[in-house]
Order: sequence, then structure tokens, then C-alpha cells
Amino acid sequence: TGGAILASNHLSFSDSIFLPMVLKRRVTFPAKMEYFTGKGLKGRLTAAFFKGVGQIPIDRSGGTASWAAMESGLEVLRGGDLFGIYPEGTRSPDGRLYRGKTGMARMALEAGVPIIPVAMIDTDKAQPTGQVIPNITQIGIRIGTPMDFSRFAGREDDHEVLREITNEV
Repeated sequence: TGGAILASNHLSFSDSIFLPMVLKRRVTFPAKMEYFTGKGLKGRLTAAFFKGVGQIPIDRSGGTASWAAMESGLEVLRGGDLFGIYPEGTRSPDGRLYRGKTGMARMALEAGVPIIPVAMIDTDKAQPTGQVIPNITQIGIRIGTPMDFSRFAGREDDHEVLREITNEV
């Protein structure tokens, strides 16, 4: 119960579909801005889909550009809901875990919520990058124990703290 950040690795477009399927609660994810600004019929349908499932557009150019989506995410968390995020910022090109961005840590401290680590397993085999229709194959999802970072409350502007939290997750 209550607000929490689900922090997952990101292997496939369908990660944001598979994870909510195993939970009883709604999960709101940020989605790249391009999904909301496409042209033509396909662009409008894509935008309608992402808006319809409650996703938040994010400008991934970094810094203050992406902070608007993070502010929307904070509203989700403060409302007691789940916010899903991929700390790496994009899909892994080779299945390896890369260095995470610290926005997740800042959000957890600002909203006073735990971070729940999630491992998506073999979703890249179910839907490789660029493939529209998923393959029928078994995937795995491991949801870890919530991580409490309240010991760092009030330090959301301390980059060393944000990096420490991100690395721990």
C-alpha cells in the first residue's frame, strides 16, 4: 500500500506492459516524448494509447527538460500510487545493466517513498527491439524487497547521496 517507485532494468518495449500485468495496482510510467508527438494516423493512435493507459511524456534530453515528467511522477507518488521507472533511462542494447540516472533517488527522497527493485528477465527474447508482435516465450519478473532511504531525508540536492542510492538500487 502507499506510494512507491518500482525501479526496473529495461530490456524490451513490452516491459511497461508485462510488469503491470503481475500487479494488482496500477503503475504509471514515464514514456519518451516521441510516443506522444508522432505524425499521421499511427502517431495519433500511439499517442492515444499512451495517454489512455496514463503514461507521462518525458523529454529525455536530460536536466530540467525531464524534470516536468518527474514532477508529474511526484504527484503520482504523493497520491499513494506506484510509479515505474527505468533508472538507466532507456532499453539496454545488450541485456547488461548500465549506470543509472539519479532522478529516481531524488524522487524517492522528495516524496518520502521506498524504492522497490524489479528485475525483468528475458523480455528482450519475448519482444526484441523493433519487433512489433511479441514471441510466445516465458519471461521472468522478480520483485525485490522495498528499500527505505528515509535516512537521507532532506538531502535530495546532495549528488553524492543520490548517486549512492542509485548505485544501491
